[in-house]
Order: sequence, then C-alpha cells, then structure tokens
Amino acid sequence: MYPVSPQAYDRAITVFSPDGRLFQVEYAKEAVKMGATAFGMVCKEGVILVSFKNIQSTLLVPESMKKIFSIDDHIAATASGIVGDSRRLIDYARVEAQKHRVSYNEPSKVETVAREIGDVMQLYTQYGGGRPFGVSLLIGGVDDEPYLFETEPSGSVIGLNAGVIGRSKKEGEEFLEKNYKKGISIEEGIKLCIRALKKTGESPITKETVEIAVCTTKEGKFKELTQKEVASYL
Repeated sequence: MYPVSPQAYDRAITVFSPDGRLFQVEYAKEAVKMGATAFGMVCKEGVILVSFKNIQSTLLVPESMKKIFSIDDHIAATASGIVGDSRRLIDYARVEAQKHRVSYNEPSKVETVAREIGDVMQLYTQYGGGRPFGVSLLIGGVDDEPYLFETEPSGSVIGLNAGVIGRSKKEGEEFLEKNYKKGISIEEGIKLCIRALKKTGESPITKETVEIAVCTTKEGKFKELTQKEVASYL
C-alpha cells in the first residue's frame, strides 16, 4: 500500500487525518501567527489590553485601523490574525452581551462572552461550506474582579493572568513568564507590555502604532488611552 499524502486530508474541514489532526484548523492557527502582536494582562486594579498596529504605508490613516474593540462597557477584546474575521466575532459578541443585559437586567459575565465566542469558533471547525476563523482573541473585562481569556481558531477558551497572541507569541510569553507578577499595578503592567512589545521586534513603536485600553475595578468601564497618553508610556 502506498502512504497517503497529508494533502489528502486538508481538502475539507471535517476530515481527520489518521493521526487525529484537522489541517484546516492548523492552517487557521498559522494565519494568527501572521498577525500583529497583542498583549493582555490582569492587574491588581483591573485589566489592560495592548496591541500593535502594523502600519506599512504613509497613505493609511492610523485611527482607521482598530485593534481593540469594545464589546460592552466592561468588556473589550483585541485580535490577531484576519481582522475581518475578528469583526464578525466582535459583532456577534456585542449582540449576545446586549441580549443578556435586556433579558436579565444585568451585564454579561466576561467568561460567558468569551465562551460564547469560543462556541461559534468551534462550530466553524465541523461544518462544510465554511472555514475556521483565522483569528485569536484576547478578551478582557471586569465583573467582581478582572478577567482575561484567550480564544483560538479551534474554539478553545483559556483563562489567563497574562497572554500574548500574534506573530511574536512565543517571545512575548517567555518575557512575561520571567517578568510578570500577580498583583502588578496597571501603571507597571502597561510599562511591562510596552517593554515586551519592544522585545518582540515589532516596529516602529510609536503613539500611532500602539493601542492601549484599560478597565479598572473601580470604574468598571473600558477606557482607550489617547495618543498623548500612549506617548507618555513610550
């Protein structure tokens, strides 16, 4: 018998290879690795999201490239990979968050929103006529305390103290494992994420190419830093 080429199993989403792999899902993860790097971090007073925008042309309007998206007042997400896919997931999460608020007269939990996004991503790994989402999300927010979750193209949802997605995930995680400590302040957390971003080799690191959003347990709402505030950290 002739050995079967792996290509025989990557034509459809729903076909497992003999060693139990779904090649289309793995290809979607490769798309994430092509995206710009983003960080999320749980701090003592809240949660922060820091994202790099890969602006390759002077013709682009930096403000038009969004990498951090609000889902609800107390929940936001940053994405890496195919940004168009992330917009579809963010729109879905916004609707579900508002449905929960209208139905139960209370804001949705951060974990609930993260798992709803993960459920949708998982559905697209098992039905024909579609493809897996080529994007990973870091979803942060504050309920009674700050939370951070990562969703992957496979649909898995992971709770994190600090996380990295995108092109420099491995380097960023190694840096955070050495330098992140539980109970870090928001100020220190932002500075640590900026240091990690510089270590990953993303460039240029300027106020136009870095987005930062913060949600504190005191205010319970996400606030995106202005370019002037971002510049002060750089």
